[in-house]
Amino acid sequence: MTEHVSPLDATFLELEEADDSAHMHIGGLLIFESPAGEGPPDIEAMRGHLRGRLGALPRYRQRLSAPRTGGLSWPSWERSPGFNIDAHVHRAALPSPGGERQLMEWVGEYWSHRLDRHRPLWDITVLEGLSGGRWALVTKTHHCMVDGVGSMDVGHLLLDTSPEPGGPAPKPQPVTPSHADPESLLGRLPGAIAGAARAGADLALHPDKLRDMLARARALSELIVRDELIAAPHTSLNDPIGTDRDFEVVRVPLEELKRIKASLGGTVNDVVLAAATGGLRRLMLSRGEEPEHRMRAMVPVNVRTAGERMALGNRITSLFVELPVDDEAPVSRYAHVVDSAEGLKSGTAALGGTTLIDLAGLAPPMIHTVLAQALFASRLFNVTITNVPGPQTTLYALGSRLVEISGLVPLAAEHSVGIAVLSYDGHVTFGLIADRTTSPDLDVLRDGIEASLDELRVLAGTARMHEAPV
Repeated sequence: MTEHVSPLDATFLELEEADDSAHMHIGGLLIFESPAGEGPPDIEAMRGHLRGRLGALPRYRQRLSAPRTGGLSWPSWERSPGFNIDAHVHRAALPSPGGERQLMEWVGEYWSHRLDRHRPLWDITVLEGLSGGRWALVTKTHHCMVDGVGSMDVGHLLLDTSPEPGGPAPKPQPVTPSHADPESLLGRLPGAIAGAARAGADLALHPDKLRDMLARARALSELIVRDELIAAPHTSLNDPIGTDRDFEVVRVPLEELKRIKASLGGTVNDVVLAAATGGLRRLMLSRGEEPEHRMRAMVPVNVRTAGERMALGNRITSLFVELPVDDEAPVSRYAHVVDSAEGLKSGTAALGGTTLIDLAGLAPPMIHTVLAQALFASRLFNVTITNVPGPQTTLYALGSRLVEISGLVPLAAEHSVGIAVLSYDGHVTFGLIADRTTSPDLDVLRDGIEASLDELRVLAGTARMHEAPV
Protein backbone atom coordinates (compact mmCIF):
# COMPACT_ATOMS: atom_id res chain seq x y z
CA MET A 1 0.00 0.00 0.00
CA THR A 2 1.12 3.56 -0.71
CA GLU A 3 1.92 5.41 2.50
CA HIS A 4 0.95 9.06 2.26
CA VAL A 5 2.35 11.81 4.43
CA SER A 6 -0.12 12.29 7.29
CA PRO A 7 -1.89 15.66 7.71
CA LEU A 8 0.14 16.43 10.87
CA ASP A 9 3.41 15.50 9.19
CA ALA A 10 2.41 17.58 6.16
CA THR A 11 1.99 20.60 8.42
CA PHE A 12 5.77 20.95 8.71
CA LEU A 13 6.20 20.80 4.94
CA GLU A 14 3.52 23.44 4.45
CA LEU A 15 5.05 25.82 7.00
CA GLU A 16 8.29 25.82 5.00
CA GLU A 17 6.45 26.40 1.74
CA ALA A 18 4.54 29.35 3.16
CA ASP A 19 7.63 31.26 4.33
CA ASP A 20 11.28 31.02 3.29
CA SER A 21 12.39 31.86 6.84
CA ALA A 22 10.80 28.74 8.37
CA HIS A 23 13.16 25.79 8.67
CA MET A 24 11.27 22.70 9.75
CA HIS A 25 14.09 20.30 10.53
CA ILE A 26 14.83 19.06 14.01
CA GLY A 27 18.38 18.16 14.94
CA GLY A 28 20.87 16.96 17.49
CA LEU A 29 24.40 17.76 18.57
CA LEU A 30 25.90 14.56 20.01
CA ILE A 31 29.37 14.91 21.53
CA PHE A 32 31.59 11.85 21.99
CA GLU A 33 34.75 11.01 23.86
CA SER A 34 36.99 8.49 22.09
CA PRO A 35 38.81 5.73 23.99
CA ALA A 36 42.29 6.69 25.18
CA GLY A 37 44.75 6.95 22.32
CA GLU A 38 42.07 6.87 19.63
CA GLY A 39 40.63 9.65 17.51
CA PRO A 40 37.30 10.15 15.75
CA PRO A 41 35.95 7.23 13.72
CA ASP A 42 36.80 6.98 10.06
CA ILE A 43 34.04 8.40 7.86
CA GLU A 44 33.71 5.12 5.95
CA ALA A 45 33.39 3.23 9.23
CA MET A 46 30.57 5.58 10.27
CA ARG A 47 28.81 5.15 6.93
CA GLY A 48 29.10 1.41 7.22
CA HIS A 49 27.79 1.51 10.79
CA LEU A 50 24.73 3.52 9.76
CA ARG A 51 24.20 1.49 6.59
CA GLY A 52 23.92 -1.65 8.70
CA ARG A 53 21.21 -0.07 10.88
CA LEU A 54 19.03 1.55 8.22
CA GLY A 55 17.22 -1.71 7.54
CA ALA A 56 15.13 -0.94 10.63
CA LEU A 57 14.38 2.57 9.33
CA PRO A 58 13.03 2.24 5.77
CA ARG A 59 11.85 5.86 5.78
CA TYR A 60 15.50 6.94 5.76
CA ARG A 61 15.84 5.42 2.28
CA GLN A 62 12.67 7.06 1.02
CA ARG A 63 11.89 10.48 -0.44
CA LEU A 64 8.71 12.43 -1.06
CA SER A 65 6.87 11.61 -4.29
CA ALA A 66 6.54 15.37 -4.85
CA PRO A 67 8.67 18.13 -3.32
CA ARG A 68 5.64 20.30 -2.47
CA THR A 69 2.21 19.76 -0.94
CA GLY A 70 -1.07 21.14 -2.27
CA GLY A 71 -3.84 20.12 -4.62
CA LEU A 72 -6.11 17.25 -3.66
CA SER A 73 -3.58 14.83 -2.16
CA TRP A 74 -0.49 14.81 0.01
CA PRO A 75 2.82 13.41 -1.22
CA SER A 76 3.52 9.76 -0.52
CA TRP A 77 6.75 8.12 0.61
CA GLU A 78 8.57 6.30 -2.17
CA ARG A 79 11.91 4.53 -2.38
CA SER A 80 14.66 6.92 -3.41
CA PRO A 81 16.23 5.61 -6.65
CA GLY A 82 19.97 5.20 -6.42
CA PHE A 83 20.04 5.91 -2.70
CA ASN A 84 23.63 6.57 -1.64
CA ILE A 85 24.45 6.98 2.03
CA ASP A 86 27.57 8.98 1.08
CA ALA A 87 25.26 11.87 0.15
CA HIS A 88 23.83 11.92 3.69
CA VAL A 89 26.84 11.25 5.93
CA HIS A 90 29.65 13.80 5.72
CA ARG A 91 32.87 14.76 7.49
CA ALA A 92 33.91 18.23 8.67
CA ALA A 93 36.39 19.74 11.11
CA LEU A 94 36.16 22.68 13.49
CA PRO A 95 38.66 25.52 13.10
CA SER A 96 41.30 25.71 15.82
CA PRO A 97 41.14 25.72 18.78
CA GLY A 98 37.87 23.76 18.52
CA GLY A 99 36.32 25.26 21.64
CA GLU A 100 32.78 26.14 22.64
CA ARG A 101 32.60 29.27 20.49
CA GLN A 102 33.81 27.53 17.32
CA LEU A 103 31.40 24.64 17.94
CA MET A 104 28.35 26.87 18.45
CA GLU A 105 29.14 28.89 15.33
CA TRP A 106 29.58 25.78 13.20
CA VAL A 107 26.34 24.18 14.41
CA GLY A 108 24.35 27.39 13.91
CA GLU A 109 25.58 27.64 10.34
CA TYR A 110 24.84 23.95 9.64
CA TRP A 111 21.28 24.29 10.92
CA SER A 112 20.75 27.44 8.81
CA HIS A 113 20.32 25.40 5.64
CA ARG A 114 17.24 23.44 4.60
CA LEU A 115 17.21 19.82 3.52
CA ASP A 116 16.82 18.97 -0.16
CA ARG A 117 13.27 17.67 -0.70
CA HIS A 118 14.33 15.71 -3.78
CA ARG A 119 16.28 13.30 -1.53
CA PRO A 120 15.59 11.47 1.76
CA LEU A 121 15.09 14.20 4.34
CA TRP A 122 18.00 13.65 6.72
CA ASP A 123 21.68 14.51 7.03
CA ILE A 124 24.53 13.70 9.45
CA THR A 125 28.00 15.21 9.77
CA VAL A 126 30.90 13.65 11.66
CA LEU A 127 32.52 16.75 13.15
CA GLU A 128 36.16 16.46 14.18
CA GLY A 129 38.57 18.88 15.86
CA LEU A 130 36.72 19.47 19.13
CA SER A 131 39.03 20.42 21.99
CA GLY A 132 40.16 17.58 24.25
CA GLY A 133 40.20 15.09 21.39
CA ARG A 134 36.43 14.86 21.27
CA TRP A 135 34.23 14.62 18.19
CA ALA A 136 30.55 15.06 17.40
CA LEU A 137 27.67 13.85 15.29
CA VAL A 138 25.51 16.77 14.14
CA THR A 139 22.18 15.78 12.61
CA LYS A 140 19.16 17.30 10.95
CA THR A 141 15.99 15.45 10.03
CA HIS A 142 12.85 16.98 8.62
CA HIS A 143 10.04 17.26 11.14
CA CYS A 144 7.67 15.56 8.69
CA MET A 145 9.63 12.33 9.31
CA VAL A 146 9.84 12.26 13.09
CA ASP A 147 9.06 14.24 16.24
CA GLY A 148 11.34 14.86 19.21
CA VAL A 149 10.37 11.77 21.22
CA GLY A 150 10.48 9.63 18.11
CA SER A 151 13.95 10.89 17.31
CA MET A 152 15.17 9.74 20.73
CA ASP A 153 13.75 6.28 20.07
CA VAL A 154 15.43 6.23 16.66
CA GLY A 155 18.67 7.21 18.39
CA HIS A 156 18.59 3.91 20.23
CA LEU A 157 18.80 2.18 16.87
CA LEU A 158 21.94 4.06 15.87
CA LEU A 159 23.75 3.95 19.23
CA ASP A 160 24.85 1.12 21.51
CA THR A 161 24.60 0.51 25.24
CA SER A 162 28.21 -0.69 25.47
CA PRO A 163 31.50 0.15 23.75
CA GLU A 164 31.05 -3.01 21.69
CA PRO A 165 28.57 -2.50 18.81
CA GLY A 166 25.37 -4.52 19.22
CA GLY A 167 23.46 -6.64 16.75
CA PRO A 168 20.71 -5.69 14.31
CA ALA A 169 18.21 -3.15 15.63
CA PRO A 170 14.51 -3.99 16.02
CA LYS A 171 12.15 -2.93 13.26
CA PRO A 172 10.04 0.08 14.28
CA GLN A 173 6.27 -0.21 14.28
CA PRO A 174 4.29 2.04 11.94
CA VAL A 175 2.29 4.86 13.49
CA THR A 176 -1.43 4.31 13.28
CA PRO A 177 -2.88 7.72 12.37
CA SER A 178 -5.80 9.08 14.36
CA HIS A 179 -7.65 9.61 11.10
CA ALA A 180 -7.36 8.34 7.55
CA ASP A 181 -4.93 10.01 5.21
CA PRO A 182 -7.29 11.18 2.44
CA GLU A 183 -6.02 10.55 -1.08
CA SER A 184 -8.41 13.02 -2.68
CA LEU A 185 -11.25 15.31 -1.75
CA LEU A 186 -13.61 13.78 -4.33
CA GLY A 187 -12.82 10.27 -3.17
CA ARG A 188 -13.55 11.17 0.44
CA LEU A 189 -16.95 12.80 0.08
CA PRO A 190 -19.12 9.69 -0.49
CA GLY A 191 -17.29 7.85 2.27
CA ALA A 192 -17.76 10.78 4.61
CA ILE A 193 -21.52 10.81 4.05
CA ALA A 194 -21.79 7.06 4.61
CA GLY A 195 -19.50 7.38 7.61
CA ALA A 196 -21.76 9.99 9.17
CA ALA A 197 -24.74 7.65 8.90
CA ARG A 198 -22.75 4.80 10.45
CA ALA A 199 -21.50 7.13 13.18
CA GLY A 200 -25.06 8.10 14.15
CA ALA A 201 -26.08 4.48 14.59
CA ASP A 202 -22.84 3.72 16.39
CA LEU A 203 -23.40 6.53 18.92
CA ALA A 204 -26.89 5.26 19.66
CA LEU A 205 -25.46 1.83 20.48
CA HIS A 206 -22.37 3.15 22.32
CA PRO A 207 -23.19 6.17 24.52
CA ASP A 208 -19.57 6.25 25.80
CA LYS A 209 -18.51 7.46 22.35
CA LEU A 210 -21.08 10.24 22.53
CA ARG A 211 -19.67 11.35 25.88
CA ASP A 212 -16.18 11.31 24.34
CA MET A 213 -17.34 13.47 21.43
CA LEU A 214 -18.99 15.94 23.80
CA ALA A 215 -15.82 16.08 25.89
CA ARG A 216 -13.73 16.76 22.79
CA ALA A 217 -16.14 19.46 21.63
CA ARG A 218 -16.06 21.14 25.05
CA ALA A 219 -12.26 20.96 25.17
CA LEU A 220 -11.97 22.44 21.69
CA SER A 221 -14.28 25.33 22.52
CA GLU A 222 -12.33 26.08 25.70
CA LEU A 223 -9.05 26.07 23.76
CA ILE A 224 -10.44 28.42 21.10
CA VAL A 225 -11.75 30.88 23.69
CA ARG A 226 -8.60 30.76 25.82
CA ASP A 227 -5.87 30.64 23.17
CA GLU A 228 -7.37 31.74 19.86
CA LEU A 229 -9.63 34.63 20.85
CA ILE A 230 -7.21 35.94 23.47
CA ALA A 231 -4.08 36.45 21.40
CA ALA A 232 -0.56 36.05 22.73
CA PRO A 233 1.07 39.46 23.32
CA HIS A 234 3.25 40.79 20.54
CA THR A 235 6.93 40.88 21.47
CA SER A 236 10.19 41.60 19.69
CA LEU A 237 10.56 37.81 19.38
CA ASN A 238 7.67 37.74 16.93
CA ASP A 239 8.71 39.94 14.03
CA PRO A 240 9.55 38.59 10.55
CA ILE A 241 12.79 36.60 10.66
CA GLY A 242 15.58 35.61 8.29
CA THR A 243 17.14 32.28 7.38
CA ASP A 244 20.42 32.29 9.37
CA ARG A 245 20.59 30.71 12.81
CA ASP A 246 22.67 31.05 15.98
CA PHE A 247 22.93 28.32 18.62
CA GLU A 248 23.85 28.27 22.30
CA VAL A 249 23.73 25.66 25.08
CA VAL A 250 22.99 25.87 28.81
CA ARG A 251 24.02 22.82 30.85
CA VAL A 252 22.78 21.69 34.27
CA PRO A 253 22.87 18.36 36.15
CA LEU A 254 19.49 16.63 36.25
CA GLU A 255 19.94 15.98 39.95
CA GLU A 256 20.11 19.72 40.53
CA LEU A 257 16.72 20.27 38.89
CA LYS A 258 15.29 17.45 40.96
CA ARG A 259 16.58 19.06 44.16
CA ILE A 260 14.97 22.37 43.21
CA LYS A 261 11.57 20.79 42.50
CA ALA A 262 11.79 18.70 45.70
CA SER A 263 12.23 21.93 47.67
CA LEU A 264 9.87 24.24 45.79
CA GLY A 265 7.25 21.74 44.61
CA GLY A 266 6.04 21.09 41.11
CA THR A 267 7.92 18.99 38.58
CA VAL A 268 11.26 19.04 36.80
CA ASN A 269 9.40 20.43 33.79
CA ASP A 270 8.16 23.31 35.95
CA VAL A 271 11.76 24.09 36.93
CA VAL A 272 12.70 24.07 33.24
CA LEU A 273 9.84 26.42 32.32
CA ALA A 274 10.63 28.75 35.23
CA ALA A 275 14.29 28.95 34.20
CA ALA A 276 13.26 29.67 30.60
CA THR A 277 10.82 32.33 31.82
CA GLY A 278 13.55 34.11 33.77
CA GLY A 279 15.85 34.00 30.75
CA LEU A 280 13.19 35.37 28.41
CA ARG A 281 12.41 38.18 30.87
CA ARG A 282 16.07 39.19 30.95
CA LEU A 283 16.22 39.12 27.14
CA MET A 284 13.22 41.42 26.83
CA LEU A 285 14.52 43.83 29.48
CA SER A 286 17.90 44.00 27.74
CA ARG A 287 16.07 45.20 24.64
CA GLY A 288 14.33 47.96 26.58
CA GLU A 289 11.08 46.05 26.42
CA GLU A 290 9.28 46.14 29.76
CA PRO A 291 7.11 42.98 29.91
CA GLU A 292 3.55 43.95 30.76
CA HIS A 293 1.85 40.66 29.92
CA ARG A 294 2.62 37.00 30.25
CA MET A 295 4.30 35.39 27.28
CA ARG A 296 2.76 32.22 25.83
CA ALA A 297 4.86 29.12 25.10
CA MET A 298 3.84 26.22 22.91
CA VAL A 299 4.93 23.06 24.70
CA PRO A 300 4.62 19.92 22.53
CA VAL A 301 3.23 16.89 24.37
CA ASN A 302 3.92 13.29 23.41
CA VAL A 303 0.78 11.19 22.79
CA ARG A 304 2.53 8.02 21.63
CA THR A 305 1.34 4.74 23.05
CA ALA A 306 3.68 2.00 24.21
CA GLY A 307 3.09 0.20 20.91
CA GLU A 308 4.33 3.21 18.94
CA ARG A 309 7.84 3.26 20.38
CA MET A 310 10.47 3.71 17.67
CA ALA A 311 7.76 4.63 15.16
CA LEU A 312 8.40 7.41 12.68
CA GLY A 313 6.02 10.28 12.03
CA ASN A 314 4.56 12.78 14.51
CA ARG A 315 2.43 11.78 17.50
CA ILE A 316 2.18 15.04 19.42
CA THR A 317 -0.28 17.64 20.58
CA SER A 318 0.45 21.00 22.21
CA LEU A 319 -0.14 22.76 25.49
CA PHE A 320 -0.03 26.56 25.54
CA VAL A 321 1.59 27.59 28.81
CA GLU A 322 1.56 31.13 30.19
CA LEU A 323 5.07 32.30 31.12
CA PRO A 324 5.00 35.12 33.75
CA VAL A 325 7.79 37.23 32.22
CA ASP A 326 6.00 40.27 33.68
CA ASP A 327 6.79 39.13 37.25
CA GLU A 328 10.15 40.30 38.60
CA ALA A 329 10.08 38.13 41.75
CA PRO A 330 11.56 34.63 41.21
CA VAL A 331 9.45 33.04 43.96
CA SER A 332 6.07 34.18 42.60
CA ARG A 333 7.26 33.62 39.05
CA TYR A 334 7.91 29.98 39.90
CA ALA A 335 4.53 29.65 41.62
CA HIS A 336 2.78 31.07 38.54
CA VAL A 337 4.55 28.59 36.27
CA VAL A 338 3.52 25.65 38.46
CA ASP A 339 -0.09 26.84 38.61
CA SER A 340 -0.26 27.41 34.86
CA ALA A 341 1.28 24.06 33.92
CA GLU A 342 -0.70 22.08 36.47
CA GLY A 343 -3.96 23.74 35.47
CA LEU A 344 -3.41 22.79 31.84
CA LYS A 345 -2.42 19.22 32.63
CA SER A 346 -5.46 18.66 34.84
CA GLY A 347 -7.83 20.35 32.41
CA THR A 348 -8.89 19.77 28.83
CA ALA A 349 -6.07 21.63 27.02
CA ALA A 350 -4.29 18.57 25.64
CA LEU A 351 -7.58 17.06 24.42
CA GLY A 352 -8.54 20.37 22.84
CA GLY A 353 -5.19 20.61 21.05
CA THR A 354 -5.49 17.06 19.74
CA THR A 355 -9.05 17.71 18.56
CA LEU A 356 -7.98 20.87 16.74
CA ILE A 357 -5.18 18.97 14.96
CA ASP A 358 -7.58 16.15 14.08
CA LEU A 359 -10.12 18.56 12.63
CA ALA A 360 -7.44 20.34 10.59
CA GLY A 361 -6.42 16.94 9.25
CA LEU A 362 -9.87 16.43 7.73
CA ALA A 363 -9.30 19.33 5.33
CA PRO A 364 -7.92 18.63 1.85
CA PRO A 365 -4.31 19.69 1.24
CA MET A 366 -5.29 22.85 -0.67
CA ILE A 367 -7.06 24.14 2.47
CA HIS A 368 -4.93 22.43 5.09
CA THR A 369 -1.96 24.69 4.39
CA VAL A 370 -3.95 27.70 5.64
CA LEU A 371 -4.92 25.82 8.80
CA ALA A 372 -1.29 24.74 9.32
CA GLN A 373 -0.15 28.35 9.33
CA ALA A 374 -2.90 29.24 11.80
CA LEU A 375 -1.77 26.47 14.17
CA PHE A 376 1.74 28.01 14.27
CA ALA A 377 0.86 31.71 14.08
CA SER A 378 2.51 34.20 16.44
CA ARG A 379 -0.92 35.28 17.69
CA LEU A 380 -1.24 31.79 19.19
CA PHE A 381 2.17 31.57 20.91
CA ASN A 382 5.43 33.51 21.25
CA VAL A 383 8.01 30.77 21.68
CA THR A 384 8.33 26.98 21.47
CA ILE A 385 9.81 25.11 24.44
CA THR A 386 10.29 21.36 24.11
CA ASN A 387 11.36 19.06 26.92
CA VAL A 388 12.32 15.60 25.67
CA PRO A 389 13.43 12.98 28.23
CA GLY A 390 16.38 11.06 26.86
CA PRO A 391 18.03 7.83 28.00
CA GLN A 392 19.56 7.87 31.46
CA THR A 393 22.15 5.23 30.63
CA THR A 394 25.48 5.81 28.90
CA LEU A 395 25.43 5.22 25.14
CA TYR A 396 28.23 4.66 22.62
CA ALA A 397 28.96 4.90 18.89
CA LEU A 398 31.78 2.83 17.40
CA GLY A 399 33.34 2.47 20.82
CA SER A 400 33.24 6.20 21.71
CA ARG A 401 31.24 7.31 24.76
CA LEU A 402 28.39 9.76 24.22
CA VAL A 403 28.92 12.51 26.80
CA GLU A 404 26.30 15.11 25.82
CA ILE A 405 23.23 15.63 23.61
CA SER A 406 21.75 19.01 22.69
CA GLY A 407 18.64 19.42 20.57
CA LEU A 408 17.21 21.75 17.94
CA VAL A 409 13.60 22.93 17.80
CA PRO A 410 12.44 24.43 14.46
CA LEU A 411 11.57 28.11 14.13
CA ALA A 412 8.26 28.87 12.46
CA ALA A 413 7.70 32.20 10.71
CA GLU A 414 7.75 35.21 13.08
CA HIS A 415 9.22 33.12 15.90
CA SER A 416 12.84 34.18 16.34
CA VAL A 417 13.74 32.05 19.38
CA GLY A 418 13.18 28.39 20.35
CA ILE A 419 14.28 26.30 23.32
CA ALA A 420 14.88 22.53 23.18
CA VAL A 421 15.48 20.93 26.58
CA LEU A 422 16.90 17.42 26.58
CA SER A 423 18.09 15.07 29.33
CA TYR A 424 20.66 12.33 28.96
CA ASP A 425 22.64 10.23 31.43
CA GLY A 426 22.11 12.56 34.40
CA HIS A 427 22.60 15.81 32.49
CA VAL A 428 20.20 18.38 31.01
CA THR A 429 20.86 20.77 28.15
CA PHE A 430 18.90 23.82 27.03
CA GLY A 431 19.49 24.04 23.27
CA LEU A 432 18.80 27.66 22.28
CA ILE A 433 18.20 28.50 18.62
CA ALA A 434 17.61 32.01 17.27
CA ASP A 435 17.32 33.93 14.05
CA ARG A 436 20.68 35.65 13.63
CA THR A 437 19.20 38.80 12.09
CA THR A 438 16.43 39.70 14.52
CA SER A 439 17.84 38.02 17.66
CA PRO A 440 21.63 38.43 17.57
CA ASP A 441 21.63 38.63 21.37
CA LEU A 442 21.10 34.91 22.04
CA ASP A 443 23.91 35.05 24.60
CA VAL A 444 21.65 37.25 26.74
CA LEU A 445 19.02 34.50 26.84
CA ARG A 446 21.73 31.93 27.64
CA ASP A 447 23.06 34.03 30.52
CA GLY A 448 19.52 34.81 31.66
CA ILE A 449 18.59 31.13 31.95
CA GLU A 450 21.78 30.45 33.91
CA ALA A 451 21.00 33.40 36.23
CA SER A 452 17.42 32.17 36.64
CA LEU A 453 18.71 28.72 37.63
CA ASP A 454 20.95 30.44 40.20
CA GLU A 455 17.89 32.23 41.62
CA LEU A 456 16.00 28.95 41.89
CA ARG A 457 18.97 27.33 43.63
CA VAL A 458 18.96 30.11 46.21
CA LEU A 459 15.21 29.78 46.74
CA ALA A 460 15.55 26.03 47.13
CA GLY A 461 18.59 26.32 49.40
CA THR A 462 20.64 23.97 47.23
CA ALA A 463 24.29 24.22 46.28
CA ARG A 464 25.29 24.66 42.68
CA MET A 465 26.74 21.54 41.07
CA HIS A 466 29.53 22.11 38.58
CA GLU A 467 28.63 21.52 34.93
CA ALA A 468 31.46 22.68 32.69
CA PRO A 469 31.02 23.38 28.96
CA VAL A 470 31.89 20.46 26.74
